[in-house]
Amino acid sequence: MKSPELLNTPAAVFFDFDGVLAESVAIKTDIYRELFAACSPDAIDAILEINREMGAVSRVMKIERMHRDVLGKPLSAAELEQWAARYVAIVEQAVIDCPEVPGAEALLKAQAVRSKLFVISGTPEDEMNRIVRARGWERFFVSVHGSPRFKPEIVAELLDVHDLSATDCLFVGDTFTDRDAALAHDIPFVGRRPVVRENPFPSDTLMVDDMTGLLNLIETGARR
Repeated sequence: MKSPELLNTPAAVFFDFDGVLAESVAIKTDIYRELFAACSPDAIDAILEINREMGAVSRVMKIERMHRDVLGKPLSAAELEQWAARYVAIVEQAVIDCPEVPGAEALLKAQAVRSKLFVISGTPEDEMNRIVRARGWERFFVSVHGSPRFKPEIVAELLDVHDLSATDCLFVGDTFTDRDAALAHDIPFVGRRPVVRENPFPSDTLMVDDMTGLLNLIETGARR
């Protein structure tokens, strides 16, 4: 894998959304607290650990596992849909309104004229597109993607459709699921250092504090 430190302007950049472009990770953690407020403190701690452990995957999968493994109450398909709808009713506007990760919009403006930009999120795809449009960021992206498809599958499709060489691209994320999606296709990876949770990345992972740091990294590489 080519080191991102030596990468010139990438042909494409794949962004996770929560915790990478929007400071929405804590918001989503708080929503799980709210949804399961009737549970015991120990159960809530276990539920939040599942949220942390599963990273940037679909909330449907998380909610299903929280009920099965913590509460011992597997959900029917209809019940799972109801719980997911309760989550969406709280989360969507909160993510639209939350602050950006410092430097996010400046990075998107600068990089959209130099690289193909994509969102690859664990949020449901229709919802993710609504959020990106509501924040006024749709003009920066070639396309926006989310669940129920998994990230490696989405990456494979985009590499093929847009005739991209994996080693000439960049994946930016804040969870191990993002890093795994990059590694699955030999794409250079940059981690955004988490603000509200433990750093999930190995010590040799190239990391930035925010998107100002990423823009500096890309521009430094382009000047070499």
